[in-house]
Amino acid sequence: MSFCSFFGGEVFKDHFKPGIYVCSKCEHQLFSSRSKYEHSSPWPAFTETIHDDSISKHEERPGAYKVRCGKCGNGLGHEFVNDGPSKGLSRF
Repeated sequence: MSFCSFFGGEVFKDHFKPGIYVCSKCEHQLFSSRSKYEHSSPWPAFTETIHDDSISKHEERPGAYKVRCGKCGNGLGHEFVNDGPSKGLSRF
């Protein structure tokens, strides 16, 4: 499964089949379907990455981080502090 851009609509938001989400540009492993959770935004959301270097992120504003593929830098979305199924977990 590729973590894709929003052009044409996000097809993986409600997709919960077992598997690994990879970068749509370089196929670097990003997230496991086991870390995916339901939410109200139009993007798929995850609580953790596959590897420590799966993603990179930098703060765009307080509480909001731009998330990119850790290998090629492809934009993946945003992480919001304290937004998730449990306190302290984030959405990518």
